Amino acid sequence: MTRVSVEGTIAAPPRIVFRAVSDVENLPAIDDAIVEIEFLTEQRSGEGTRFRETRSFKGRSMVTELDVTEWVADERVRMVADSHGTVWDTVFRIRPQGDGCILEIEMDARPHRLMPRLTNPLMKGFFRRGIAGHVDKVRAYSESVAASARA
Repeated sequence: MTRVSVEGTIAAPPRIVFRAVSDVENLPAIDDAIVEIEFLTEQRSGEGTRFRETRSFKGRSMVTELDVTEWVADERVRMVADSHGTVWDTVFRIRPQGDGCILEIEMDARPHRLMPRLTNPLMKGFFRRGIAGHVDKVRAYSESVAASARA
């Protein structure tokens, strides 16, 4: 298993940050790499929601099906995908800090095929950079929403 954890401080209330990471329908507005969301359940939020996410990376599209397996409002959300020979288990945790919060994204990559068992540990730095970039995008979006709410 390969585990990567990245955290960042965000100058926005936990409820705004939680909405940014858990509102599946709004994910393309936060991360421009996400080009399409298709719901696979009638449910659109909360535990039990299933959706298909299409990402664009270096001119190529990648489609992943995700399940929301845990949802604690304003605290954490977990999304799990089984893709490319690996179970990707990602938890977004929000902890209050002063007027803002800390967002931690922890991803466990559990390979169930030979090739990912060999390559995932080698790609840990790539995974970390991707998660750090997502934290930055959530920060920019959340701080913008918080600033608009104060205005």
